[in-house]
Amino acid sequence: MDRIEGELSFLLYGANGYTGRLIAHEAKKRGLRPTLAGRNAAEVKALASELGFEHRVASLDDRAAIDAAIGGHRAVIHAAGPFGTTYAPMFEACLRAGAHYLDITGEIGVFESLAARDAEAKSRGITTLPGVGFDVVPTDCLALHLKQRLPSATSLTLAFMARGGISRGTALTTVERLGQPGMVRKGGKLTPVKLGYRTRHVDFGKGPVLTVTIPWGDVATAWYSTGIPDVEVYLAVPPTALRSLRISRFLAPVLQLPAVKSLVGWSIRRRGAGPSDAARARGGTVVMGMVEDGSGGKATARWKGPDGYTFTAHAALNAVGRVLEGGIATGFQTPSRAFGADFAMQVAGTSREDL
Repeated sequence: MDRIEGELSFLLYGANGYTGRLIAHEAKKRGLRPTLAGRNAAEVKALASELGFEHRVASLDDRAAIDAAIGGHRAVIHAAGPFGTTYAPMFEACLRAGAHYLDITGEIGVFESLAARDAEAKSRGITTLPGVGFDVVPTDCLALHLKQRLPSATSLTLAFMARGGISRGTALTTVERLGQPGMVRKGGKLTPVKLGYRTRHVDFGKGPVLTVTIPWGDVATAWYSTGIPDVEVYLAVPPTALRSLRISRFLAPVLQLPAVKSLVGWSIRRRGAGPSDAARARGGTVVMGMVEDGSGGKATARWKGPDGYTFTAHAALNAVGRVLEGGIATGFQTPSRAFGADFAMQVAGTSREDL
């Protein structure tokens, strides 16, 4: 999608955040004209002036202001996390405005909550489409691709390796989960597990790499996309990180204390906004997926792409473009349900290989 007609077609909220800025700059390159929005008046205005876009200032705590910001727009890309805190007021504002809701979350709770509000979205004629970035487009699309290869699949294992660093916003979202358990899906049900619940060595193409289960968004979305009842997601980690993860099990009551989260958050806010352009250019991501049916049937595939933030900027704009073109079902959707298993291949520098 190279162009979206209509200057006020969509609002980009959280435009002054690290990923929001990447989306805004990519929109400029494509000749798009989103309206930029956020709660920091000075930063949003400066970015809009730099790119030649209109802007709106609104806090999600101010219902009148956020309604005014969305007014006149057919869709919203919500890029202001942590989404567990911010998704509800934005989604409710989209319901009031009749505007399609898209975000870049990877949080299981957000996916499940929005899925539970499917009927509300349908009644307003809007599409609800969370997770249109690296969380969870590549993994979600690979899951559906594998399901199509093995329709009898009953278990799905996803694992990914990412290089390039993380943003301040991603780190702050992680802080919100301090002390919480991991999560897998068993028998179609979300099932809490210990942190570091299971490990396995995965060959991403250059030999076995240690990975550990994490509560990634696909534990929620893969069920809606594929109907596969057992889902686990793994992240490549160094052994030292695995040890720290397991030690944190015993510190869970302390890590959940507001004072501890506040201190860690304060430390994170003192860092840079996110990886530099050079770091992102050196980065990259690899996703491995495997499905099995319990009767000897098995299918495996590998997806490769650019660093997660670069991918997110492109995928989010591709998604809002498709939604604005029309023809996408209303109500709760996952990326692969809305656009098909090949949607993750529509960003430059991606590839997929059946193994």
